Amino acid sequence: MIINSLENFLNSKGLYYDKIDYDVIKNSWSILSEFVKLPYVIHIVGTNGKGSTGRYLSSLLVQLNQKVLHYSSPHIVNFNERIWINGSDVSDSLLHGAHTKLQSILSSELLAKLTYFEYTTLLALFLSSENDYLVLEAGLGGEFDATNVVKNDLSIITTLGLDHQSFLGDTIELIAATKMRSCDNKFILSNQVFENVKNVKNEVLKDRIEIELNEYTLCSEAKKLPVYLQNNLKVVLSVLEYLNFSDFQYTLPQLVGRYQRLDSNLIIDVGHNPLAAKAISKELAKERKKFILVYNSLEDKDFTEVLKILSPYISEIQIIDCDDKRIVKKEILESVIKHLSLTVNPFDIMKIRKENYYFVFGSFTVVESFLKEYAKYEKR
Repeated sequence: MIINSLENFLNSKGLYYDKIDYDVIKNSWSILSEFVKLPYVIHIVGTNGKGSTGRYLSSLLVQLNQKVLHYSSPHIVNFNERIWINGSDVSDSLLHGAHTKLQSILSSELLAKLTYFEYTTLLALFLSSENDYLVLEAGLGGEFDATNVVKNDLSIITTLGLDHQSFLGDTIELIAATKMRSCDNKFILSNQVFENVKNVKNEVLKDRIEIELNEYTLCSEAKKLPVYLQNNLKVVLSVLEYLNFSDFQYTLPQLVGRYQRLDSNLIIDVGHNPLAAKAISKELAKERKKFILVYNSLEDKDFTEVLKILSPYISEIQIIDCDDKRIVKKEILESVIKHLSLTVNPFDIMKIRKENYYFVFGSFTVVESFLKEYAKYEKR
């Protein structure tokens, strides 16, 4: 059998699906696990903050001379971003070597049924073998997530909110319960917006061991971070203390797309739901200026609520085109914006002006689309 390249193979897979057949990833892992020696598994579930928490944790572990694979999703520009090993995105050669191995081990039936995310998860699991730690970020984050196919040693539950309701449930209680049921052993719960999350924890995780979330005096560099990133860093420091790493100096990594300043007048963030908008609004308030919001949204997100939350800090909204079939229809988005009495215009990268302040927000897809345009702008 001629093995397709990884890119061609993944392109044959659907990125999005309506239901999960957990038996496919379960059966695939039962075969692949014979070829993998898993490290200590730290599973990260939640609605917001998974990516930043995972990258802080992975980076600090590497600074502590540990071998670490961090698996996250989605990527912003390059697929390799999803698998980060000891400080760098995975190389093409390692990816294709793992792909070749999976193609030789798994049956054609399983290979055909595995989704894009499930197959990518298996690549990460295979490549994690012999490392010290595997920091495994959940996708949708429920008990039937592909990442939950391996037993985790420690679970980090980040901030929970309403998102992916069609999969996880339409209340905070249901979403919290399905995410918490992915915890196998010990867990740490980050600061929560909704108080009833703690009630769910007391019920669902009553037989698990909770790791204490400690308060820390952060270094001067960390104190400059947005509050939500400071909170994620404190979770990481609590985890490291539990793992017997303490009293060490650390350097903060640059997080791509997390309140990232590309220029003095330009900030980008991959947030996409009301929970993220509330956290971001607190940071925008500190800026003491109005922003042009470069925005678009997936149709299943609560973009009306997001825009209501951000509207006090926005002078105008510019809709950026995104090549994604899930993007909301432009006329619907424009109608919502006008109802909020905000000015709306199409986004044009060549019309960016130094005297204006821009905030790019809406999803990984929005940030990816913007960065591609911004690269052209910088080369002009």
